[in-house]
Amino acid sequence: MDMWKAFRNATLKEGNAPQATILYDKFHILKHLGEAMDKVRKQEYARLSGKDRRFIKGQRYTLLAHWGNLTAAGRASLRLLLKANKRLNTAYLLKESFGQLGDYRSPRGARRFFCQWRDALRGPRLEPFERFARLVATHWDGIAASCREENKVPLGFVEGLNNKIRARQRRA
Repeated sequence: MDMWKAFRNATLKEGNAPQATILYDKFHILKHLGEAMDKVRKQEYARLSGKDRRFIKGQRYTLLAHWGNLTAAGRASLRLLLKANKRLNTAYLLKESFGQLGDYRSPRGARRFFCQWRDALRGPRLEPFERFARLVATHWDGIAASCREENKVPLGFVEGLNNKIRARQRRA
């Protein structure tokens, strides 16, 4: 499900779904991470002035894209940007590394990875990433549950199910 509080409350309400396990959609988790990355980019743009801004201007989608999905020109401009700005470099590396969380097959391994990832935030002082880490920590039960093999569900199925839920809510 989405990380929306209303979905969680409706599911956990007594009598609705007593045996349900809440699984948070990876897409929505990564959406929050992308928003944190974009906030860091905006903060850096505001912090800089003059010619230093030219590295950041027009690079929003390059920073939000995964390295493997970039064209050769996109990779070249990203390399230049990351070389010019240490905070954006750190934020981008943290963003890219967080994707490994979905590869874990046990909640214990995922938790260990997340704790190490969160510890990496201590030095650079990236407030949007720290807020994201707090969000993940408060929703950990649904994230950890998605690590179990029996709970691995394709994202398309999850989105389709969410759309059916929304349609029934509208009809009700």
